[in-house]
Amino acid sequence: MSLRKHRLVIATHAVLSALCGSAFVLAAPAAFAQEAGPKELDKITVTAQSREQELQDVPIALQVVTDKLIDDVAAQDLGDLDSFVPGLVVDSLQPTQPGFELRGISTDDFGIGTDPAVGVYVDGVYAGRGGGVLLPFTDVERIEVLKGPQGTLFGRNTAAGAISIITRKPDTAATEVKAKLRIGNYGKQYVDGMLNLPVSEDSAFRFNALVNHADGWIQDAETGRDLNPENNWATRAAFKTRFGERTSALISWDHESLDQLGQATTGIVALPPAPGLPPLPVNERAYLDPRKIGTVSDAVGNEESRRFDGVTLIVDHGTDWGGFTSTTSWRDYDSVNRVEEDGTNRRYLYVDSTNTESNRSFYQEFKFNGSTDKLDWVAGASYFDERARQTSEVNATTDSVDTIVHNLGMAPTQSGYLFGEVDAGLAALGIPIRLRGHDWNETFRNTLDTKAYAVFGDVIWHVNDKLNLTVGLRYTRDEKKFSWLNNHRSAPGLDAALDQLQALGAFQVIGIPRDFFVFDVAFIDPPAMMNKGILRRTSNSWSDLSPRFVVDYHLSDETMVFASLAKGYKAGGFNSLQIGSSFENEDVWNLETGIKTSFPQHRIQLNASLFYYVYDNRQAVRLDSSTDIPRFVIDTSDLEAYGLDFDMRWQATDNFGLDFNASFIDSTYKNYVTSDGIDASGDPTGLPYWSAAGGLYYRIPMEANGDINVSLRHSYRGKVRCSEESRAQNRCGVSPALDLGEAQNRTDLRIAWTSPQDRWGLAVYGNNLFDNQYINSLGTYGKNVLGTVGARVTEPRTYGVEFMAKY
Repeated sequence: MSLRKHRLVIATHAVLSALCGSAFVLAAPAAFAQEAGPKELDKITVTAQSREQELQDVPIALQVVTDKLIDDVAAQDLGDLDSFVPGLVVDSLQPTQPGFELRGISTDDFGIGTDPAVGVYVDGVYAGRGGGVLLPFTDVERIEVLKGPQGTLFGRNTAAGAISIITRKPDTAATEVKAKLRIGNYGKQYVDGMLNLPVSEDSAFRFNALVNHADGWIQDAETGRDLNPENNWATRAAFKTRFGERTSALISWDHESLDQLGQATTGIVALPPAPGLPPLPVNERAYLDPRKIGTVSDAVGNEESRRFDGVTLIVDHGTDWGGFTSTTSWRDYDSVNRVEEDGTNRRYLYVDSTNTESNRSFYQEFKFNGSTDKLDWVAGASYFDERARQTSEVNATTDSVDTIVHNLGMAPTQSGYLFGEVDAGLAALGIPIRLRGHDWNETFRNTLDTKAYAVFGDVIWHVNDKLNLTVGLRYTRDEKKFSWLNNHRSAPGLDAALDQLQALGAFQVIGIPRDFFVFDVAFIDPPAMMNKGILRRTSNSWSDLSPRFVVDYHLSDETMVFASLAKGYKAGGFNSLQIGSSFENEDVWNLETGIKTSFPQHRIQLNASLFYYVYDNRQAVRLDSSTDIPRFVIDTSDLEAYGLDFDMRWQATDNFGLDFNASFIDSTYKNYVTSDGIDASGDPTGLPYWSAAGGLYYRIPMEANGDINVSLRHSYRGKVRCSEESRAQNRCGVSPALDLGEAQNRTDLRIAWTSPQDRWGLAVYGNNLFDNQYINSLGTYGKNVLGTVGARVTEPRTYGVEFMAKY
């Protein structure tokens, strides 16, 4: 029996054991059962299938993040929640360049030429890509995480699944005011407020605002300056009204302003005293642990900023046969991310990267739905128009470029330095001109114009009281126009100095022609060098049919089993940093079977599903460090994975409850030879086998004095399964000091008091109670040419108090 099957059998046995573990509850003491009483477990209503359904009736592996969980872990955005949703990974270290992974499927690129594989939606509107996806929570009611392809239910790019964020709507019932103040360590100051204001029996406004500031937990070891502060504010305004008995309209506006420093980088290569150079090649086994050393920085123009605006209009109209919904959305954002890569404060080792984006998109969807005794159906059409502009930059100094020239043996001088040796000669001659000390910039500019059209339908046929058959189909057409422009390096100060030397006739004395001082060190792959200063354009289109088939059977009122086969699709695209490089669309076929069951008398719900998928033509842009000058290249691979998801809820008593979620996945490459020649076929893709999360909560009634609520949550993500590919990409192994890919644990605690009628509240919270920190990523851009490597680390323990008021 193969290892893969053996692992899956073990995982399946674990879930079956958990299901059988319900016998413990069934055998619970009578007194305990009496305390539980006749009250049923709270039902959760979701709209995962574009219709309101009870969670247990939806034949999809689905986890719901409630507003209670968001409060329990003091979550500010999706990046604070992923550890509590097994199978979901959100890279939120840099909020303007987030990454999403679901069931091991992700898009490893921040460039505008590549679409995400996980679709994020806010009130049914596709959030798009990059800098406009990871926004702060404002008045979120719940988040539905749908695992597996969802193309017939959501708009675009749900090859891996969908994250659907549902916000609260204006309420005409009563005026309501809420406010929250959070104060914590590292200078944390967070305030949000809400006003719900009815203006008539049919109309109401709802306003939200939040302000967030923190000093950050990394300080410069030499200057004491805060290196990773938080600073943003956001607002949301919504208006809902009715026109007669059958028509309603909701219009909302979201705005966010983010203005803070980019994520700090800690250098993990031991440096000799200045002006010494770190030895090459870098000894990876001698890396320092960034959690145990100081961080220093000389970042120039360090910045992470974003301005976001979005307007959405949703019109619902009821008819005798069903309903009609029109969703119109416009989104606009600009973002800048400039972060230091070398992790030192030495100018002759300096390098940073800058990503600047401007994005405007328009989305229109028309959806029809209806139901009869035998059928529930949804049909619709959508249109998406996007204009994106991106600038990718590498910034250095002529000092650090001189180090690169020296390390690569490019200088025709005795010392091996180019600018430095010329400067020494000029100084000896008393000429006050210097070639060092100037800024150096290399820039790649891209544009993308996208139009996407789709028609879709999803029908549930109620064959009888127990059996339902679902058939869905989506047709999508994507059209993209793309451009590349890569100019020669820009160094105005250096060029001015070279002009002065030319006027003096110094190049004849130096014996080196001026042209030798004009070169590039960043974007120097053959396509870039052959197209310097030339605007290149291309276009392509892709079409796809994505079906969905589901059968679900209700063994009883409390138990449903289901099986599904669904296809996911993501359009092809372009490598932003490799001129002329394009790739085809990606396909995912996902086969799944599961069970959803409950024990109402004991208020327990248990769900489990087994899945297998094949991911063909997966495209990613990766940093190839096998060459002296790193370059971004296209990687094409096929993946396959076996896995399961399991979740349970148990309301043991009226005052005590717990929940548990777990995910197992065995993901491997089917066919994959990397750009640097590694044959990774059959190797693990770098995912752990297990991830899990659980929580318990307890309410202590104090009658006229209100309630005390205690919430304790823990999450676990297993050790990364290493392979030659994951080691080459610095995702695991590498150095004993770093232990990249180690298992991760996080524990959060919240104790809150609320007054009667929930008018007032006070809470204390602690996140990551045991102060576990992990290496998040390595910056290896300067590894082969400067001898520097930077590391970024997850947050340490944070804690604070909250004050709440509601009227």
